[in-house]
Amino acid sequence: MTQSLQQQWAQCQTILADNLTASAYQTWFAPIVPLQFAEGVLVLQVKSQFVAEYIEENYIPLLSSAILRVFGQGTRLEYRVLIDSASGAGTMLPSAGAPAKNQWVMPAPQQSNDDLPKLNELYTFDTFIAGEPNKLARTAGLAVAKQPGYTAFNPLFIYGGSGVGKTHLACAIGHQALALNPQARVLYVSANTFKLQFQDARKENRIPDFLNFYQSVDVLIVDDIQYFAGLKGTQDTFFHIFNYLQQSRKQLILTSDRPPVELKDIEERLLTRFKWGLAAEITRPDYTLRRNILVSKMRRDGITLSDEIVDFIAMNVRDSVRDLEGILASLLAHSTLTDKEIDLALAEQVVSHIVALQPQTVTVDDVIGAVSKHYNIPERAIMAQNRSKDITLARHVAAYLSKQLTTSSLTEIGYRMGRRTHATILHSIAYVRDTMEFDPVLRQQVAQLQSALQH
Repeated sequence: MTQSLQQQWAQCQTILADNLTASAYQTWFAPIVPLQFAEGVLVLQVKSQFVAEYIEENYIPLLSSAILRVFGQGTRLEYRVLIDSASGAGTMLPSAGAPAKNQWVMPAPQQSNDDLPKLNELYTFDTFIAGEPNKLARTAGLAVAKQPGYTAFNPLFIYGGSGVGKTHLACAIGHQALALNPQARVLYVSANTFKLQFQDARKENRIPDFLNFYQSVDVLIVDDIQYFAGLKGTQDTFFHIFNYLQQSRKQLILTSDRPPVELKDIEERLLTRFKWGLAAEITRPDYTLRRNILVSKMRRDGITLSDEIVDFIAMNVRDSVRDLEGILASLLAHSTLTDKEIDLALAEQVVSHIVALQPQTVTVDDVIGAVSKHYNIPERAIMAQNRSKDITLARHVAAYLSKQLTTSSLTEIGYRMGRRTHATILHSIAYVRDTMEFDPVLRQQVAQLQSALQH
């Protein structure tokens, strides 16, 4: 490491320190080590992938400004994540913020990916945790990635609430398609960016160039398509792009916060085309998926939490994957800033700032997840037709606890548990109730599950 690099990074640190609180600067930027600046690329070593992601999400505009001011226009940023401090082993992670680039300007059509904005490097299938809430969308996405444009899923319309992983999955499909065919032109664009590009092209009389560029893409990912609502010119232009790509066996991937049938102020001819392929919903993460997401992220970020804390977070943070990630970030930040161990009290404090810690309404999905974990039986087995002794017992217990702890009707419970009948659920409830009278083991198991679910 040259003295010049040390001095330049010190100037960046001065800028950062002047614009941040002392605690924020000490937590996130003081530990960074500048490793290299060559061929316009600045490499910064960080302690974990979590640190890189947190900086990208919260401080990249400030960091970008400092780097551009000190190292000059055109500088690109990469993080080196230290994996093993003893051996010095690490992995490289490009900055999604790309401080060297101004707002992307649509280039002329070319035959390579060089001028296309890059997909988010963090959004891959390796980091997309599979579960029942995203099973259909993920399975379809894998099929599309293998043969973009040549499956029945064109367009692939992914919909669901905020923070459930729609953008992650869409980008993961793009990454996989590129891995299988590096020459493919894969473009991710938000609906809002598409709108702004179209408006600029219209002002500058460049609509033909605009059309030619988008029609040269092999895989087009448009995020948050609902923001086309009421934009007649944008919709008309996208209609022509859609038709051309679809007829040319090119792949379209669209995301939305609602299914096509619920989109408002979108032309009927576009809505019809949105329904041509597959509309795949990603629902809010269930307990099992929430827990698996937490465990996966902890492993990647080098965070260790007790099972009690993980269970507490998974039970209380229910709606969004982003909220789960934010909880982990906040826990690490609080622990670092206060020099306190991450315990249940700290977890309760942090979680209470993000979600309301009021008595939660337990759902049938929560019960199935808890029973699945307790008996070490997959959720899909509980909801399937398997009649083995262990699985049947778990199914009975899930039905009993669902009746005791949720507000769902017997019909709703039966539907959530594999479309079982009202009579079947009644039988399971009676079986557990009667058996607990003479079986202390089952009685204890049910009590433990009920306590965990009501925690």
